[in-house]
Amino acid sequence: MTDLSPALPVNGDRLVARLKALGQVGALPEGGVCRLALTPEDGAGRDLVVRWMRDQKLQVTIDPIGNIFATRKGTQDGPSVMIGSHIDTVATGGIYDGNLGVLAGLEVLQALDDAGIATVQPVTVAAFTNEEGARFQPDMLGSLVHVGDLPLQEALDTISIDGTRLGDDLADIGYAGTAPLGGIKAAAYLEYHIEQGPVLEAEGIDIGVVEGVQGISWTEITLSGRASHAGATPMRLRRDAGLAAARIAHGVADIAKSIGGDMVGTVGSLRLRPNLVNVVAEMAQMTVDLRHPQEKVLAEAEARLAALVARVAEEEHVSFTRRRLARFEPVAFDGELVGRVEKTAKSLGLSTRRMFSGAGHDAQMLARTCPAAMVFVPSIAGLSHNTAEYTAPDDIANGLAVLGTLALDLAGRANTPA
Repeated sequence: MTDLSPALPVNGDRLVARLKALGQVGALPEGGVCRLALTPEDGAGRDLVVRWMRDQKLQVTIDPIGNIFATRKGTQDGPSVMIGSHIDTVATGGIYDGNLGVLAGLEVLQALDDAGIATVQPVTVAAFTNEEGARFQPDMLGSLVHVGDLPLQEALDTISIDGTRLGDDLADIGYAGTAPLGGIKAAAYLEYHIEQGPVLEAEGIDIGVVEGVQGISWTEITLSGRASHAGATPMRLRRDAGLAAARIAHGVADIAKSIGGDMVGTVGSLRLRPNLVNVVAEMAQMTVDLRHPQEKVLAEAEARLAALVARVAEEEHVSFTRRRLARFEPVAFDGELVGRVEKTAKSLGLSTRRMFSGAGHDAQMLARTCPAAMVFVPSIAGLSHNTAEYTAPDDIANGLAVLGTLALDLAGRANTPA
């Protein structure tokens, strides 16, 4: 580990201990964690994090979509320097994705207390609801409501993959808050996150300086054919929804490869009905995830997908419907704040690389209302959304030093003691 001398003496070991403790909530037998948004496990995780917030004497507020905010007052009133992320996970997640950003924010505030440092501006830690989008679409739902670009009632009426209503689940776990939506204003937003990809580790770089987030397009496609006997129905007379889905899945990969560069396409979910070994599938439902950092290229991929689905459906004699699950244009973060992330890391003797994020983050929503930036640290083997997700303690400490130093710089050191 680099011998750091940050302006704020943060404690990486304390942060790692909290990551491990939170990782026990919803822990899976094979390692990793399942804490899907607004499940009882998510409620228990929230309870633990809120307890830590209150133990630190922070002012905790919860809004009607369940976003949690913990504020350390400044010597002056006004917008906060906000540090945030999420604590919900995918079904087979790790202990770092999202959790690192929230708990690192708590560590920054604890370090300010330990050092007796007062800040001019308030500093707030935010934990946003349903960032992953694993149970409810769209992803980044809580931060989207926070910035005012998704109506609260529409969000509350969203139905989960389990058939439950978001607002009901939120009330069931006790996090249907009453604080005003958007009541905590951010002067700037910082999100500390694992890279979730292999680049930093492969290149031996300490800190990823994130310039923006690539665009995301999620589509659900339902194909309707006709169930028939697998042995008695000639191939030429079939209306096979499963075959149509397979051809589309292959075509998604072809679209991504033919566009090339940063284009990626994924079929992450595929369900057949009746899902029996000896029956031609009458229904296939699948999701397609397309991503690219340029809006024009992403739109081209979407057009190619639409043409692919129509052509395959006609050739396989099936009908289809399409439903948009999420659509976010690429986001460029505030250039000045991105530059300060880079300058801070270099001042601590850490190597840096500018990059775009391949994953979606709450930061891209906050960027609509205030300057936003992200700090990345390496993910071992590039693994994330995987129970084997891991980031070394030294890397965690490096990123924490950057976050703490920059947060203190943004909030301003007051002359009076804390």
